Amino acid sequence: MKKEKSIELLNKAVADELASVHQYMYFHFHCDDQGYDLLANLFRRTAIDEMMHIERLSERILFLKGDVEMVPAWKVEKIHDVKAMLEKGAKMETGSVSDYNRWANECSKAEDSTSKKLFEELVAEEEKHYDRFDLEMDNLVKFGDNYLALQSIERSKSVFAAGGGGSSAT
Repeated sequence: MKKEKSIELLNKAVADELASVHQYMYFHFHCDDQGYDLLANLFRRTAIDEMMHIERLSERILFLKGDVEMVPAWKVEKIHDVKAMLEKGAKMETGSVSDYNRWANECSKAEDSTSKKLFEELVAEEEKHYDRFDLEMDNLVKFGDNYLALQSIERSKSVFAAGGGGSSAT
């Protein structure tokens, strides 16, 4: 096994996943602030999934006696438009699928079937993320701004029902 190549590829994946976590949490904060609970939770859950990917990749790097490089691959893009957020998420996921497929093959050539298998498992998970973003983009196209308005209205109803809204007359 040529573990140096696998360690390099695994660290590239860690960098991409770290950047993804930051990007998705940024989207989560902004969707939450606008009252879009469904989308805010989608981005938060996806960020948590990506954190779990970092953990699995890091465990493999350490097993191979490498060091985990905890440097994000890129800086957060300050996107506030929901459609653009979903498009960015879909683009990030398709990029990861492409990279991880290629890196799985490179690990195979380096005689590291365990890292190959890890990348293949991550491909399946990234495809699920893409599918979720694609579904939400379809919902935006089908329902337009009404889709976002309904999420905001649901948030308002929940806050009011929990006693957080309205005024009390004395």
